[in-house]
Amino acid sequence: MAFDEMLTAENLPRPPYQNYHEWYAAQDTAHLIRKTQDAENIFRKTGITFAVYGHADSAEKLIPFDIIPRIIAAREWRRLAQGIEQRVLAINAFLDDIYHKQEIIRAGRIPRELIEKNVAFLPQMIGFKPPGGVYTHIVGTDIVRTGEDQFYVLEDNARTPSGVSYMLENRETMMQMFPELFALNKVQRVEDYPRLLRQSLASVAPPGCKGRPRVAVLTPGIYNSAYYEHSFLADQMGVELVEGSDLRVIDGRVKMRTTRGYEAIDVIYRRVDDDFLDPLTFRSESALGIPGIMDVYRAGNITIANAPGTGICDDKAIYSYMPEIVEFYTGRKALLENVPTWRCAEPASLKYVLEHIDELVVKEVHGSGGYGMLVGPTATKKECEEFSQKLAAKPHNYIAQPTLALSTVPIFVNKGVAPRHVDLRPYVLVSDKVKIIPGGLTRVALKQGSLVVNSSQGGGTKDTWVLED
Repeated sequence: MAFDEMLTAENLPRPPYQNYHEWYAAQDTAHLIRKTQDAENIFRKTGITFAVYGHADSAEKLIPFDIIPRIIAAREWRRLAQGIEQRVLAINAFLDDIYHKQEIIRAGRIPRELIEKNVAFLPQMIGFKPPGGVYTHIVGTDIVRTGEDQFYVLEDNARTPSGVSYMLENRETMMQMFPELFALNKVQRVEDYPRLLRQSLASVAPPGCKGRPRVAVLTPGIYNSAYYEHSFLADQMGVELVEGSDLRVIDGRVKMRTTRGYEAIDVIYRRVDDDFLDPLTFRSESALGIPGIMDVYRAGNITIANAPGTGICDDKAIYSYMPEIVEFYTGRKALLENVPTWRCAEPASLKYVLEHIDELVVKEVHGSGGYGMLVGPTATKKECEEFSQKLAAKPHNYIAQPTLALSTVPIFVNKGVAPRHVDLRPYVLVSDKVKIIPGGLTRVALKQGSLVVNSSQGGGTKDTWVLED
């Protein structure tokens, strides 16, 4: 049975939810229905949308927002934050190592071919240390809960983690609609994120940067599914939003076209994938990047956040080695555990997964957004058989995990509340120090019994409250 984060087995509110539970009991259901409609109108007017590629209906969509917050106690958050910081520091150390001495490979803790044959490993980064020694400036760590003090890392997002704009808009919407709740509950702030992001990016500007570093957000353009977030963050930070066509390399610097001519950029927060970043280095047909930016980068004249080549840490086969990676670089056991994982590239694991496929969740090692996966317990016999054939043909392309009993939190429905499964994506900023935003984005599976929380698969979001002591 899933762990209910709000209510005990005796149907009593857990301590973090005590004040909210009392407030909710005094509310009129019709009033809350109107508030839900108000929230949808706010999101629609603000333009908070996303697109789902490959769908016949590819129009911009609203991510459903639930008005009941997810509430986390200060004690629980401190434990999570310690584990997240340890993991993020280990990821940065791992990236520095695989692009330099490769000590973890020589120590036999991770197979060489898993690194060197990985499509996300960039030989162009070998021997190069980014400004400040930081590879993953912005990290999103997906966490699931299964019990009172049982948290697991589901996956790492070390390349271009998305969703932070929804975290910020969710909070602003809740404060606008329910100011009385914030008077009843001492909730830690997330509103400082844009300011902290800009500070963090500016602090890792190239060594030769003079004066206040000039920061820009690089977007693929208006047709990208996350374009709203790109423009939102640029606006909130007070920096330029640019496309590749706005930039060019001049005199060894990346410069932006302005009404005053071309002016130098010091830090680029890029939301363009590695393959499209520089047509002279990667995909020659790319029209999204800046020809020659990698030469400027390797010369130390610009910071790219996150660094090219960090996507290898998003690989789910690499994820399966994270406990070893954390211990190798920190000298301590991981404070946050992985979900148990079978590597299908290993014959014994493949045999087990094929025999138990109807019980497991099987994922592509490079998959994301809930695509390319099989949830065995909810799949048909035919779907399991078809997936088994794909798995047997390319076992190295998959990992498998048990079906966890993800915790539930209440969502508001027309008849009151109903429990739904959730995960959590806290956001981490890395520069000369690590800053973890208290809370993050709670994604919720709106369908009863569903474990898939991704917005592209019908999931929604909630405001996440971390209480003060």
